[in-house]
Amino acid sequence: MPWVPTPAACRKGSWRVTADRIADAIEPQIPALRRYAYALTRDHAAADDLVQDTLERALSHWLLRRPDSDLRAWLFAIQRNLHLGQLRRTKRRGPHLALEDAPPLPTRPLQESALEARDLLAAFAHLPEEQQSLLLLVGVEDFTYQQTATILGLPLGTVMSRLSRARAQLRDILDKGHMTFLRRVK
Repeated sequence: MPWVPTPAACRKGSWRVTADRIADAIEPQIPALRRYAYALTRDHAAADDLVQDTLERALSHWLLRRPDSDLRAWLFAIQRNLHLGQLRRTKRRGPHLALEDAPPLPTRPLQESALEARDLLAAFAHLPEEQQSLLLLVGVEDFTYQQTATILGLPLGTVMSRLSRARAQLRDILDKGHMTFLRRVK
């Protein structure tokens, strides 16, 4: 087994850490890490990803390793902890589906939306101007009833009742599909 640089030696500067020496220490462990990763995941691609994550974590935390610890045990502990973290993440998020395997999202036909917008604009055009102004100020411009009353110079109660009638008339036109604006006088 090759000589493994200890973290204490790295920190003291008595031994210069080189990528070659760390690679020489870790490289013999890779086949065993792959076997263990495949046993955990039962998928070759996922096992390779797990081994790569393990090696990345080991290299980035090399100086945090205990000097008296077994390198093989340390790598396997990292790999097991990464695997458990991935299992928890998958359980929390749900299984990962490839984009081509995902079912298509249901979409509403664009023609229907365009027809509804056209009908709404046609119905809106048949409303009296005072009702159009109220609906535009409150519904589109997002003014409060009080602000609308101030803009139009009307009492608040009048704005509220006219707005209610305008909404009801617009709803009636859209629901029934007819545009009668005649009142029956008794």
